Amino acid sequence: MKFISKTFKLLPVLFLVFGLTACSDDDDNNDGPVAMDTTVIDVALENNLTSLAAALEATGLVSTLQGPGPFTVFAPTNEAFTTFLNAAGVDLNNMTADEEALVTNILLNHVIVGSNLMAADLVNAGSGYTNTAATGPNGENLSLYFSTSNGVMINGVSTVSNPDRTATNGTIHIVDTVIDLPTIATFATSNPALSILVDALAYADTGSPTVPYIATVSDNTAGPFTVFAPANDAFVALLAELEIDALTDLDTDTVNAVLLYHIVGANVQSDELTTGAVATLGGSIEADTSNFTLTDQNGRVSNIITSLVDVQSINGVVHVIDRVILPPPAVD
Repeated sequence: MKFISKTFKLLPVLFLVFGLTACSDDDDNNDGPVAMDTTVIDVALENNLTSLAAALEATGLVSTLQGPGPFTVFAPTNEAFTTFLNAAGVDLNNMTADEEALVTNILLNHVIVGSNLMAADLVNAGSGYTNTAATGPNGENLSLYFSTSNGVMINGVSTVSNPDRTATNGTIHIVDTVIDLPTIATFATSNPALSILVDALAYADTGSPTVPYIATVSDNTAGPFTVFAPANDAFVALLAELEIDALTDLDTDTVNAVLLYHIVGANVQSDELTTGAVATLGGSIEADTSNFTLTDQNGRVSNIITSLVDVQSINGVVHVIDRVILPPPAVD
């Protein structure tokens, strides 16, 4: 059962290639000029986004973005794209197959297909997730997190500097940084509602021997994992339940044991989760897909927040929950 409809779930970019409509020889007899569509490619060139256009040309994506759309495109400036290419060591004119695949997926990570979102639409929403045309470990569309508390920011790293460049098949928003393929860490750190989870991961890392949670969830080659991510309110409730003031009142081994019960060693989207036992890295918990709950071995029930499931990254998927899962009591 799906928990939410995947509004932007795409077939892996199986659009037919649409070129710009050309005038035929018969047009010479027309009384006036033929109106031409202005695609997002045209708007990119009108705004001097030549580096983006060159990358789209090198990866064969120009024709796709000349299609009917609608498309919402977050378009990096020339400076942003140059910075990205230099850091990645990529020459658009001499790419290996792996480099071309990477650049293609990163470009698609700037494109929302099937929706024409203006800046006002994002501001009115405040913050949230949508899907891009980029794909993850099993072909799932990657998620994108936007927030508007300080301008429109994407995945916590890229700010819209010039919004609402409109085309007939969509809208371009110019951004100041290339939006890299997101990791689990990207979504944990960019969403302030998950800040205590980040603190818990960092605290567990300080144990001896260390558990490299932060490094692992930041590694785009790690996993894939499924993370049942407690929201901040869930951690606040846990502190009250345990009658402690902070997670640091617990030893790092205990925090590590708790965190392991929130991680599955596979990419499990909501429509792949089934009722019954779920094997986490810490031990077994029970899922009930009829009411979207997880029950730990103490009988404590966590609700999966249905508006915050299937947050897909390149190294795994996040489902936000409203209660921290606990391991069973230690047996003396």
